[in-house]
Amino acid sequence: MSAPDLESRLVNWIAGTGDGDFGRMMLEVHAFQRAANPAYDRYCALFPAATDWREIPALPQRTFKEAAIRSFPAHETMRTFRTSGTTGEGYGEHHFRTLRLYEAAARRGWELAGYGGYQVLSLIAAAPEAPFSSLSQMASWLCDGNSAFFVRRGQARWKELAENLRRTPEPVVLFGTALAFLDWFENLGNAEVALPPGSLAVETGGYKGTRRELPKADLYARFTRHLGLPADAIGNEYGMTELSSQFYSRGVGTPHHGPPWAQGLVVDPATGREVAEGETGVLRLLDAANLWSVAAVQTQDLAIKRGDGFELLGRDPAALPRGCSRAADEMLQARA
Repeated sequence: MSAPDLESRLVNWIAGTGDGDFGRMMLEVHAFQRAANPAYDRYCALFPAATDWREIPALPQRTFKEAAIRSFPAHETMRTFRTSGTTGEGYGEHHFRTLRLYEAAARRGWELAGYGGYQVLSLIAAAPEAPFSSLSQMASWLCDGNSAFFVRRGQARWKELAENLRRTPEPVVLFGTALAFLDWFENLGNAEVALPPGSLAVETGGYKGTRRELPKADLYARFTRHLGLPADAIGNEYGMTELSSQFYSRGVGTPHHGPPWAQGLVVDPATGREVAEGETGVLRLLDAANLWSVAAVQTQDLAIKRGDGFELLGRDPAALPRGCSRAADEMLQARA
C-alpha cells in the first residue's frame, strides 16, 4: 500500500469514518516503516519479528536527538518540530511529510477526552510565534482565532484574559502549560477569577528549564482557590514532540488514557515485557498516527500499569531497557 493510501486510511479511522483495529493497524504501520526506513529496519532485525503490537521494537526517545528519524525521503519534509532542549542534551527533531495525521489525532483526541465543543482559551503561544513547537501547533488547531491566545510576543496577557472571561457567558476550556498557569496564579495574588459555569482547564508539560517545582495536588488546589474549579474539572495532557497523539487524565491520582489509535505500555526495564497490573515499569508509547517517523517510542518515564491506562510517576534516565538502548546505539553507529 502506498504511503498516501495508508495515511488516508489512518485519517479516516481516527476521524471515526473508517474501520480500524489498533493491533492490525499498528502492524501495518510497522511494516510500512521498516520498508521506508532502512536504518529502522536494521534496528528491528535485532529483535524477534513482531506478530503482535506489543512486540513492535520501540525506538528510544533520545534517538530523535541523535539522528533524523524519517520514514520518507528527506527532501519531502514539510514541517519539523523540535523538543525544548532544556535538559542540556540538545533538542530532538520530529519530521513530518504532511500534518494531516497530526492534526486529525490532535483534534479527535481532544474531543474524545471530553473537551470538544468548548471555546478554547490558550495560555500557549500561537504557532506563528513558535514555529518549531508542536504544542503551539496543537493549540492553534484547537483555538478559534488569534483572540484566543493570551501569551503573545513572549508576554503573558493576564489582564486581557480576565477581561475575556468576564465577557464570555459560555463555558470555556483554559489550555496552558503548568508553568503558565502557575505564573498566572502568582500574578493574581489573593484574587479570584469567576469562570463561566461548566468551564474546564487542561494543563500540560511541567517546569522544565526552571527551578520551580510544584506537586500536582498543590497546583490543582490553586486552580480551585483562584478559579473555583474542582479537581475533576482539571485535566492533564501528556504528549511529546516525538509523537502525534496525546494521552489525557482528569483530576489527581488518575491514570492517563490514549485514544483508540494510541496505547501506553508499561514494561519491565530489564526484559522489555509488559508488567502486571499495579506494577511499576518504564512507559512505552505506541501511536499509529506517527506514520512519518516510528510508531513505537520508548520513553524514560516511570509509570504504573492501571488497566488499559497508566499512572505517571516521573522521569528516570537510568531506566531505559538495556537491550533497547544497545540496539539503538548500533543503529546510530550504522548510520554514521
